[in-house]
Amino acid sequence: MHKRMGQEAVGYHNTRINMDTTSFRAYRVFEEPGGTFTRKVVRRSLNDLPDNDVLVRVDYSSLNYKDALSASGHKGITRRYPHTPGIDSAGVVEEDRSGHFHPGDRVIVAGFDLGMNTDGGFGEYIRVPAEWVMPLPGGMSLRQSMALGATGFTAALSIHRLLSAGQKPEQGPVLVTGAAGGVGSMAVLMLKKLGFKVIAATSSLDDSASFVSKLGADEHVDKKVTDDQSGKPLRRPRWAGAIDVVGGNVLATVLKTCDYGGNVTACGNIFSDELHTTVYPFILNAVSLLGVDAAKCPWEYRKTIWNKLSGEWQVDVSPILREVTLEELDQAIQRMIDKKNRGQVVLVHQHRYQE
Repeated sequence: MHKRMGQEAVGYHNTRINMDTTSFRAYRVFEEPGGTFTRKVVRRSLNDLPDNDVLVRVDYSSLNYKDALSASGHKGITRRYPHTPGIDSAGVVEEDRSGHFHPGDRVIVAGFDLGMNTDGGFGEYIRVPAEWVMPLPGGMSLRQSMALGATGFTAALSIHRLLSAGQKPEQGPVLVTGAAGGVGSMAVLMLKKLGFKVIAATSSLDDSASFVSKLGADEHVDKKVTDDQSGKPLRRPRWAGAIDVVGGNVLATVLKTCDYGGNVTACGNIFSDELHTTVYPFILNAVSLLGVDAAKCPWEYRKTIWNKLSGEWQVDVSPILREVTLEELDQAIQRMIDKKNRGQVVLVHQHRYQE
């Protein structure tokens, strides 16, 4: 029975899995002759998974920009195909050879190499090293963890870096670029909960203004403001700090329009992986550029952030959440590739649940 919209398994079938006969569904990306790539849902055997210690039945995953790149054949993300994307997942431990977990333990597997060169959460099962597996934080359901997913985790990392650098609400508004997407919309929600005034930047004005308004953003701006083409090294300050998720000239613009002593985090490259700027934002306005990485984040730091997400930083993501099945995943990926995605997309695997 397929549970959606907030329902989740509360029991566990403690039935031994037969590795030789158990099959599962997975969204696979194939490299074809001539360098083209195709994507489809297939059936796989548990024996096809990597020989790692912990077997997890994946109940939920979420769609991220890295997944869209992997599904498009981006060799900088995934070197070998066929491949199953999905850089984060939440589910239940089925088997563990390491002795760290027990069957039925509810866990999160996110970051590291999952979904990049190790088959990821777009399959109904994953097999991963024990050190990649984190017990589900208290006060959080499996569905809630993937409603946040890597996007919420990255947004929280960005905010944590801002706060650690001394950013305070009384300094003035914080800009969030890509605010209609996953990381950006999460960042808006969390910043508002922490008392910041938020300027939400998006690439267009179509439905973005109403969308970010629902998130609680205080102001909406489009690319005319965040994609400066003047060539000037500095512009009039417009924000006290910023979270940038798109890179390229947008990040360069954000830096030269940040107020004195402000902090800017960089966590994405949706528009470009290049940055052309001058030293003037740093040596004249004392702006700090702070890098954010979710994949290799140290274990203790990772736990700190997840505990905040399940506690004092917990936000209601239902206004920006859309759930899809494996059959609906391809369309959602294409929307992300076309930069038309809004909010967070959660993949719900169609397992049988025991009430």
